[in-house]
Parts: sequence; C-alpha cells; structure tokens
Amino acid sequence: MLSDLSLFQVYGALARHAAESQKVSAENLARANEPGFKAKQVESFSDFMARTGPTIESADFNQPFKHTLGNLPASPNGYTVSVEQEVFKSAEASQQHQMAMTVYSKSLEMMKLALGRRN
Repeated sequence: MLSDLSLFQVYGALARHAAESQKVSAENLARANEPGFKAKQVESFSDFMARTGPTIESADFNQPFKHTLGNLPASPNGYTVSVEQEVFKSAEASQQHQMAMTVYSKSLEMMKLALGRRN
C-alpha cells in the first residue's frame, strides 16, 4: 500500500538507476581493453525523470534507462574507456543507491509511525 505512493516510486527508480549505472560501469571496465569497444553511459536520473512524464504522479517509473555512447575521445591506442572515470562513476552509483535505500526506509518508518504502527 505505502509502496504505491509516488514518493516511494521515485526512490525505487533512483535505486534502479544506481544499479543500472553500476552495471554499465562494470561492463565498461570489463571490456576496457577490447579492441573497438565503445564505452557506454546511462542517462542522468534528471533526464530520466523529465522523459517519464510531466509530473511525478503521472510518471512511468518502469521505463528502461537509456544508454548512450560515452563522450570521451579515443586514446591513441583507440580505447574509449577511462578506468579512473569508471571507478569514480561506480563509487558514485554505490553512494546514490545507498542514499535511495536509506531515504526509502526512513520515509517508510515515518509513514508507519504517522499511522500509529511500529512494525
């Protein structure tokens, strides 16, 4: 019941976005030395929100996140993956996921408390 509220759907989408970003960074790192591989990136969460609907209440949070080619120029050896940047993106995605889950669980606790439930 509470998970159907728009607020919780946004937190869930934020956690999914972080997981998708983590997955794309992992793939980029795994294929960094593969000839011809082009690094990918996930659209920003704000771009996803703008694309899903005009308001939070009408947004479709089940849409997939768009992937685009990274914007780094190829190095002299032809590779387009920056290991340092991918590690940074991975850490950022981990923090984003942790924040989304913390805010989700704390908001759920506050809603339950407001309704007079402790469990």
